[in-house]
Amino acid sequence: MTESETAARPSAPGPGAWVATPAATDAAGVRAAFERAAEADGVDPLSEQVLLSFTAVSPARHLVAHRDGEVAGYANLMPAHGEHPAMAEVVVDPRQRGRGLGAALVAAALAAGGPGARVWAHGNLAPARAVAGRLGLRVARELWQMRRGLANGELPELRIPDGLELRTYAGPADDAELLRVNAAAFDWHPEQGGWTADDVAARRESDWFDPAGLFIAVDPADPGRILGFHWTKVHPATATEPEVGEVYVVAVDPAGQGRGLGRLLTLAGLHYLRKRGMGEVLLYTEADNTAAVRTYTRLGFEVAHVDAAYTAAG
Repeated sequence: MTESETAARPSAPGPGAWVATPAATDAAGVRAAFERAAEADGVDPLSEQVLLSFTAVSPARHLVAHRDGEVAGYANLMPAHGEHPAMAEVVVDPRQRGRGLGAALVAAALAAGGPGARVWAHGNLAPARAVAGRLGLRVARELWQMRRGLANGELPELRIPDGLELRTYAGPADDAELLRVNAAAFDWHPEQGGWTADDVAARRESDWFDPAGLFIAVDPADPGRILGFHWTKVHPATATEPEVGEVYVVAVDPAGQGRGLGRLLTLAGLHYLRKRGMGEVLLYTEADNTAAVRTYTRLGFEVAHVDAAYTAAG
């Protein structure tokens, strides 16, 4: 959630209702608001999953607020599933801030999401903290972005132990196993654990996808069964930042744990990203995932910024 409205009075989001699929003009307007907010705040206000939900099959619901015939703000809501609460993300066009729209959208999303619903504040910026304070929200979850340099930093040698084989993505035939491992590794994760074949396909069809950057670990005695994978990503250069690599997903089948696969797969991706010329690499991890934080810290990563998920106090 992003809006500076410390002294403003909340108002209704404007014409609109929760819909399963936004109109094409609304989707374009939300993307424009997203780009203006990212430039103004220095952080993306919406996640990749939200942007993909405009066109991909998704259970997400959308609330678009209009002012003067233009998109002024937007809320995305992923409904609760299983034990995981509903998750919302909100953005307000910087040109429409200071009039209570952000608080109104956050309140609407939390109400629609039901008990325990949460809303992300990417970067947890001061304006978002002010909105949370006005609505009586508390932090329920933190997601850390961690970074490390690659240009001048030493990387441990990549050594593949006996009994393991490391290869790259062979095509859609790998997708079912990738989904199985992802679901098993992230069964506790509200977003990642719910990936479907459509989610994989949408990312495979993205401009950034490179099969040479998706590393897969198998046992040579059972090569059809994936033990773990590391999906890397390269973010293109922007006006303020050069190309940067990402440790996008590292997933290890619980049956393969205890063999150092997380570290091995992460290292394989880091060596690949350095060969591609990346000077820096980032990743996201839950703040309370102590095993992952320990692995990444030992590989030279440090916390760069924090995303916070807010929920109603009580």
